[in-house]
Amino acid sequence: MTIKVNPEQAQQQFAQLLSQVLQGEEIVIVVEGQQMARLTPCAVTQPATSSSTSNERIPGLDQGRFVVPDDFDDPLPPDLMKVFEGED
Repeated sequence: MTIKVNPEQAQQQFAQLLSQVLQGEEIVIVVEGQQMARLTPCAVTQPATSSSTSNERIPGLDQGRFVVPDDFDDPLPPDLMKVFEGED
């Protein structure tokens, strides 16, 4: 569930809102009807142990946030290639 608050409410109720975020809620700060900021929980991290030094990746976490264009791996235009190759 998303909870919408104004900046004043966010300041006054920060500890309570943070507690709700830690329980999985999403807080959106709204100014004059416009969403200005979003408070969401960070990826769950486990305390570091001597046997693990990095966090595991979560497949699909950012799915849909970026689309690779169809021409991503097409050759660069000749004029741009000249710049990369140091030609005038």
